[in-house]
Amino acid sequence: MTKKKSAAADPAVEQELEGVPEHMKDDTPEATDAVDAKIAALEEALAAAQQDVLYAQAETQNVRRRMEKEAQDARAYAATGFARDVLSVSDNLSRALEAIPSEMRESEAMKPLVIGLEATGRELDSVFAKNGITRIAAMGMPLDPNQHQAMVEIPSTDVAPGIIVAEMQAGYMIKDRLLRPALVGVAKAAE
Repeated sequence: MTKKKSAAADPAVEQELEGVPEHMKDDTPEATDAVDAKIAALEEALAAAQQDVLYAQAETQNVRRRMEKEAQDARAYAATGFARDVLSVSDNLSRALEAIPSEMRESEAMKPLVIGLEATGRELDSVFAKNGITRIAAMGMPLDPNQHQAMVEIPSTDVAPGIIVAEMQAGYMIKDRLLRPALVGVAKAAE
């Protein structure tokens, strides 16, 4: 029965193979192996190309994310230089308010000036808060070298060594970054 089928199939096969070059009609095991090897090589090359495409897409996505983060950081911290400059204005305003003697604060002639300076200080603090600029806590806190810069050691029997007992200049953060460290005096064991 198989002979009949193959005999009947032979004319159909012959007709189908009409026009196909002779070297491509070779059905020998060597030819089949060669074709299989070529197919395997092409499949391997295709798999490698697909993997390369995946790596390239992943790298592109990483670059895009990195650029988005850098742009976001640039927007968030663009005012850092300006903020540092304004801190000195805030420091000078605070020093000016502290330097006003109590007699001048009570004087009717000077009272509007003092009220205006205090209002300016509050407005400056409000602008700082609105832009993510916060004062670093220092007094009574343990020294944190990431936020505080120790300027002097002060002998003390009342406070444990390493605790901040004096603040020479306030420190500030802008969002989660240090804008300016607090300049502090730290307690040390009394001799």
